[in-house]
Amino acid sequence: MDPENVKALEKTIRSEYSNIAGMVIQKDGTKRYENYFNGYSCDSAFHVFSVTKSILSALMGIAIDQGYIRSIEQRVLDFFPEYTLKRGEKTAQRVTIRDMLTMTTPFKYKSAPYTRYFSSESWVKSALDLLGGKGEIGTFRYTPLIGPDILSGILTNATGQSVREFAQDRLFAPLEIEIPQNVIFHSKEEQLSIMKDRHESGWVTDPQGVNSAGWGLFITPIDMAKIGQLYLNRGAWNGKQLVPAQWIDESTSAHSRWGKLLYGYLWWIIDQDEHSFAALGDGGNAIYVNPAKNLVVAIASLFKPTAKDRIELIKKYIEPIFEG
Repeated sequence: MDPENVKALEKTIRSEYSNIAGMVIQKDGTKRYENYFNGYSCDSAFHVFSVTKSILSALMGIAIDQGYIRSIEQRVLDFFPEYTLKRGEKTAQRVTIRDMLTMTTPFKYKSAPYTRYFSSESWVKSALDLLGGKGEIGTFRYTPLIGPDILSGILTNATGQSVREFAQDRLFAPLEIEIPQNVIFHSKEEQLSIMKDRHESGWVTDPQGVNSAGWGLFITPIDMAKIGQLYLNRGAWNGKQLVPAQWIDESTSAHSRWGKLLYGYLWWIIDQDEHSFAALGDGGNAIYVNPAKNLVVAIASLFKPTAKDRIELIKKYIEPIFEG
């Protein structure tokens, strides 16, 4: 690794990607680069926003493999027998876990009712109330926050554990990732502060204690790199299969499309020829995996509404440094 190339990369980060706070790069299973910016360190946990979704995908694969969930063809409402559909709502009855994982589920709202949703007593029930409507199942509709919580509800009801507890037992502990607590908001101001609080750690929950699925997880760049390496290893870690290899293959293959963008099971498909894929979160958080180059790039960022594309950074400035 040419030191001059690394200096040029860091100069680019500071000038064009200034909200990056931490970066870890692994090549051939070995950490080749680690650095922190903006006063952060290796101990800093970051809110990774929608990267949370991709970790939920891994947990769904584990739950299916261990028999808690029969298959992704199961209907969502089968996991909520106490929930009563509104009269005349038929589309929601047919929505499956697969539809949720591929973001091809219709919802009743045009503009997301965030205030009503996050002030409700149950985010899962609020999401179920918004499920269905006049849209078509199978049409891609990206739902950043409202909707994925249904998957948290499914995991909680199927396993009898909170999502954080299930993740700790089956995924985080073997990877030596620590998610120390649940994060509960008591006001709108507390929730908004998540955008800039550098000292938070844990996993956000709703008032019922159900962990969020579309956002709300705090992890370090090293943790992010571990998740990426686990996926590069097709679910194996230190000789143990944590996530089924078949699930890794399926969830990182294209199942839906948003314009030119391809989507798997809560993972973005970057290049089908190289089979590269990524977990992408608001503000420029990313776990990028390229099996063809045996490369993992983890980027943690401070929130910024219009962060510059991390895939462009990786393709243009990072991958060329690690070609050999």
